[in-house]
Amino acid sequence: MQTMGKTYERIEGRLRAFIEEQPVFFTATAPLSGDGHVNLSPKGRYGTLVVLDEMTLAYVDFGGSSAETLAHLREPGNGRITLMWTSFSGPPTVVRVHGSGEVVLRDDPRWSELFARFPAEAVEGQGSARAIVLVRARRISDSCGFAVPLMEYREDRTLHAEYFNRKSDEEFNAYCEGKEHIASSLDGLPALPLPLPPMPRTAG
Repeated sequence: MQTMGKTYERIEGRLRAFIEEQPVFFTATAPLSGDGHVNLSPKGRYGTLVVLDEMTLAYVDFGGSSAETLAHLREPGNGRITLMWTSFSGPPTVVRVHGSGEVVLRDDPRWSELFARFPAEAVEGQGSARAIVLVRARRISDSCGFAVPLMEYREDRTLHAEYFNRKSDEEFNAYCEGKEHIASSLDGLPALPLPLPPMPRTAG
């Protein structure tokens, strides 16, 4: 992979392998309003982001204390999102995908088919999966990452899954409804529709 910056027509080969190997990625979104809150989120949990094809990625949006990304993507006329990966070991590399995002909720007829695209060990029994985010790439690029520090990856944290997997659908809904910025964003945009429908059953 080139280190001085390059754009790509599609996600394939070494670029795709790099994306799929990273244990963490970042999402950036913003509302259309110029004075709204820009959001930047880290995402972990290996296996919960997949490359669907050369121009499309998907990741599972899990429960948390807010839903800014979902709100910005659901805002009419918006949908802008940037995904970023960076290497903390090996050759210095940063990859960005600028694109448009779409929120697929549990009651969307596409849910089961999309959910099946993720490794079963990463998503099976994960009752806090509240949405799937589809990202269609508009610009794919890399850059050097010379200033990114070297750090050693140890393991994924299990606390998130352990905390939410103890909750029933009713308890998870109560958790979501008890948070100020899940149904609406910091700027008052509609975010995650509540109450959530039950998790669809997967085939098999």
